[in-house]
Amino acid sequence: MGSGDPVVLVHGTPYSSFLWRDIAPALALTRRVFVFDHLGFGQSDQREGQDLSLAAHARNFSRLLEHWGLSRPSVVAHDIGGAVTLRTLLLEGAGFGDLTLFDVVSGGQWERGLFQLILQQAEVFDRLPNYAHEALVASHLRHATHVGFRPGVLDAFLAPWRGVEGQAAFYRQYSQIKEVDTAEYEHLLGEISLPVRLIWGREDRILPPQYAEWLHGKILHAELHWIEGAGHLLQEDAPAQLIAHLTAKLAAPERTGR
Repeated sequence: MGSGDPVVLVHGTPYSSFLWRDIAPALALTRRVFVFDHLGFGQSDQREGQDLSLAAHARNFSRLLEHWGLSRPSVVAHDIGGAVTLRTLLLEGAGFGDLTLFDVVSGGQWERGLFQLILQQAEVFDRLPNYAHEALVASHLRHATHVGFRPGVLDAFLAPWRGVEGQAAFYRQYSQIKEVDTAEYEHLLGEISLPVRLIWGREDRILPPQYAEWLHGKILHAELHWIEGAGHLLQEDAPAQLIAHLTAKLAAPERTGR
């Protein structure tokens, strides 16, 4: 949507492009905005046998950029979208104009909480009664916001994960998201020389502030901005502040390169 310099918005789990419903139109006033649903999420296909690893998502993202004819777009990523875009940049050879990462999985030891439990007991979660599964997903989604969802939003996020197929798809994707796929590029983070902006909610309970500090320590020239009173979902908790950051010009680092 929109016109101007391209910007691609990359969602994480267990979300979809619906997460950008307020952000994308605002950016489209001055930019050409691209949104999509990762395979297995939102309106994309959900089926047995899908490769839904971070490595697979990165390969898909690289091919999607080629399909769109985008050589150096701005990229904005959230949650596991951070790991996907970093793999795409560092291991798939894609070119970005600049990169904004907020409340993202990026590296280090991030297999914790629900991630870790599902990796250890995926078959148990897959057999949960429907009511228990839906309650778990709803609780997990609420845990990500500090201020709460507006009416109807929680149901929209829950919709792709309801029913027998949705429940299977939910645990299928979670059981394939692993640290091994971020460890492969961690040693390359210090080589990133394009403009990078990090934004983080101070009240993020999914990926607390130390994850922002870890990533900032790896990409030293990156800008780091904190948003007070906001949790993991800045799109829900502080959309106006997020848009203000996304429309501000990123300063170029001293060196040039990747």
